[in-house]
Amino acid sequence: MREWIESLGTWGPVAFISLYIVAVVLALPGSALTIAAGALFGSVLGITVVSIGSTIGSSLSFLIARYFARDAVAQWLSKNDRFRKLDQLTQKHGAIIVALTRLVPFLTFNLLNYGFGLTRVPFWTYVFWSWLCMLPGTALYVVGADAFTSGISQGKISWLLVTGLAAVAIMLAMLVSYATRKLRIKQTIEAEDAYNES
Repeated sequence: MREWIESLGTWGPVAFISLYIVAVVLALPGSALTIAAGALFGSVLGITVVSIGSTIGSSLSFLIARYFARDAVAQWLSKNDRFRKLDQLTQKHGAIIVALTRLVPFLTFNLLNYGFGLTRVPFWTYVFWSWLCMLPGTALYVVGADAFTSGISQGKISWLLVTGLAAVAIMLAMLVSYATRKLRIKQTIEAEDAYNES
């Protein structure tokens, strides 16, 4: 892949983005490509190409689920407990649910892409919060791959990259904790309001 990307010159990143978009739409695991981006492009360009590819790919999956293959996707996800819970939560907390699920990099990425298309989340809300909240996880994978390949090729550890990786991991953990806490507070308030009204 490195030889192919390098042979394309300045079109290499564009080709990689296109490949990433296709992989996401076809619901193929993107983690391997994300790691490959760190090894191929380094941290900064790697994060950029993965961010663009994953955002466009997940947006296309969302639109396919919402407008073109709704019945097929609904049948695919109808028996999935996670999707049913996701659908219930997005009715009241659309933006924060998108943000929270995107902050957790080990959640099923492809399921979310198509699943959100069946919910009531507005498209641009989905796009913005997906892009923003996928960045920390993307950075974690890409910087980690860059640090690993740099260490192998140079025969020494890049402590700058390792420090950056640790900082991203800490930031991601703090963001997930904050978002989870905020969602719980909202749910508690709503439960109290519903109890008072009854």
